[in-house]
Amino acid sequence: MIKRFELPYPPAGENRFVHLYLPDDYDESDERYPVLYMFDGHNMFRDSDATYGTCWGMKDFLDQWDKRLIVVGLECSHTGNSRLSEYSPYNFRTRSSGAIKGIGDLTMQWIVETVKPHIDANYRTWWHREATAIGGSSMGGLMALYAILRYNRWFSKAAVVSPAISFVMRQMRAEALKAKLDPDTRIFFSWGSKEWRGSDRPTTRNITELEDIVLKQGVRTWLYHQIGGHHCEADWAVQVPTWMNFMWKMP
Repeated sequence: MIKRFELPYPPAGENRFVHLYLPDDYDESDERYPVLYMFDGHNMFRDSDATYGTCWGMKDFLDQWDKRLIVVGLECSHTGNSRLSEYSPYNFRTRSSGAIKGIGDLTMQWIVETVKPHIDANYRTWWHREATAIGGSSMGGLMALYAILRYNRWFSKAAVVSPAISFVMRQMRAEALKAKLDPDTRIFFSWGSKEWRGSDRPTTRNITELEDIVLKQGVRTWLYHQIGGHHCEADWAVQVPTWMNFMWKMP
């Protein structure tokens, strides 16, 4: 079942929608569940909610998957460049968007101080880090990587799908080098071969460099290079079974 509700988002003085997936028999059991937090939560479950009309089909996947969990989809602002600001931990500038003030760390503080406590208090979760994961694509992928590096105390798994890291690579490199990662950490990295102007070499270089850094701390990683993959929801949806199985089921 899917529920939708609002929570206050103090960095903007506004509310943000939360799209919550619960197993269909949630109300008929006393079971507790691991939790996956996802950025761009409006793109997870229903085509009617998705920005470009195509969701990731996660409800259909989870309904038939043999491991049950709760998914918390966090919706961002859709006004102007607000998403870029909310989903970047660092300031940056691009030719198309101009100067962006990144408040991504405030977004992460909101997740660990407001959203997660609310979910743990109101739903039957396993609250500990070993049962808590985070994921996202593009800017959400950047945030998922930042979360697993800076907030490893709360999250043990991250799906870093087509992360928008090129314009903040210097900061992400420094973040990875100073991170204190529990060896019981799993990070899935993916990128498509047709994402950026016909060449995936810069993205390949950046992701493999970051993977090399985190591997030195003994974490487990998975690199998924989607041949023919574009920077779009339809191609990211194809990856869902791969990273879900890696994060939750592989020994």
